[in-house]
This record gives sequence, structure tokens and C-alpha cells, in this order.
Amino acid sequence: MDDALLIAGKRFTSRLLIGTGKYPSFEVMKQCHEASGAELVTVAVRRLDLKAQGEASLLNWIDTSQRTLLPNTALCYTAEDAVRTCRLARELGMSHWVKLEVLGDEKTLFPDVEQTLAAARILVKEGFVVLPYTTDDIIIARKLEDAGCAAVMPLAAPIGSGLGIRNPHNLRLLREAVKVPVIVDAGVGTASDVAIAMELGCDGVLLNTAVAGARDPVRMARAMRLGVEAGREAFLAGRIPRKAYGSASSPLDGLVG
Repeated sequence: MDDALLIAGKRFTSRLLIGTGKYPSFEVMKQCHEASGAELVTVAVRRLDLKAQGEASLLNWIDTSQRTLLPNTALCYTAEDAVRTCRLARELGMSHWVKLEVLGDEKTLFPDVEQTLAAARILVKEGFVVLPYTTDDIIIARKLEDAGCAAVMPLAAPIGSGLGIRNPHNLRLLREAVKVPVIVDAGVGTASDVAIAMELGCDGVLLNTAVAGARDPVRMARAMRLGVEAGREAFLAGRIPRKAYGSASSPLDGLVG
């Protein structure tokens, strides 16, 4: 079945997005990207060593014939800084697709939704395809959609926490509230968290630390890929209703006394 993820008219066969930070080496990062099957790879523009050449450059290890770069605005705390970072990424020839991330708190790394919305409006007008990191608030999600964002990316838990899906009900409501893709971003720790996000009806999951920080990053990348696929299949299949009491698996009709 053709169950592609469509973002801004572009088709992706994988619903898993992956990052590039915290890996033991660029070689391990590359292996994880391959094992994950991800076709969208985020790169923190402000962490890039623009002077690095050849194998010393992170970008050298990303196969752009197979994967689309998604520059992100990590470490930005104002709309102005985020917009400037996106413009720099475009000038460097990275992409006009951007993961917009405007942080509001250094401890939790929660987004500043007001600054995020302000930056999104500017970037959309300048022709960027904007995928904003946000809270699981349906009101701000609708405003970001109305601003022209190509997707909304609510957190599951604080960035890098590995706490998993803290508020599945809000994610379900958010999925119902907007028409653009909903991609869970931040906080997942293992494959079961990814599967839950997909079972809730989310369109994709973006992760990094859960793979990069695993004891075996490549194996975890593979597990995340399978978790996305299993969760998506379960969502499409439709789970049985929850019941308070047991229900026999075998029919009771026709039993011989």
C-alpha cells in the first residue's frame, strides 16, 4: 500500500526523522541514518563547523541523494535569531526547508510559542517550508497552521529526556485539530514510545538522543524504524475497543453442554 508521508507536496516513504547530534562519531551517525531508513535529517546550523572540510565536516557524512537536509534553529531564543539562522542555512545551500526551534527556557528547553509563531510568519512569507517545534497546545498548533507551516511538531517530553509520551490525550486532540502533518518531536526514549506516538495517529516522529545515546546506537536506530512501522500499521488497522471486563476469544454459540 502507498502510505507515504506528504509534507508540502513532497513524498517520503519513511515516517521517521532523525538528527545528527551527540553520536560517538560521524561514522556511527551515518550507520544510524542508514539503519533508521529516515529520509529527513536535521542539522543544527549554529553547531556546524563551517570551516571543516572533507571527512571533518558533518555534512560530508550525510548522503543527500538519499536524504533531505532539514536545517534547524537549535540554540535560538528569539524570533530574530531563528530567522537569521534560517537565512544563513539557505545561503549556504543547505535547504529552504527548516525545523523552526525557538526555545523559551534553558532548563526544560520548552519552546517559546509566541516567538515561534512570529518567526514562522516571517519565514513562510520568505518562501521557507517551515516545520515548527511547539508544545502540545492545539490553539498554537492551529495558529502555526494558519501561518502557513507545512507541519506542526509537538514535543512528547522535554528534549533529550527520554521520558516518552507524557500526554497522549493532548497529542490525539492536536492530531484532530489540524490538517497538516503532526510530527512528534523530542522526548522519546525507546521504540515503544515511537509506536505509541504512531498509534495515536501522529504522522511521524523526529528523534535524536534516543538513538545517539543508546548503548548500541545502530541497533536502536533499527528498532525505532520498526517501532514507527508497527505503530503506523496498528493505527491503520484500528485497535479493538477497551472493555472493563473479559471477553472470550472463542465464540460461545453452539457449545455442547
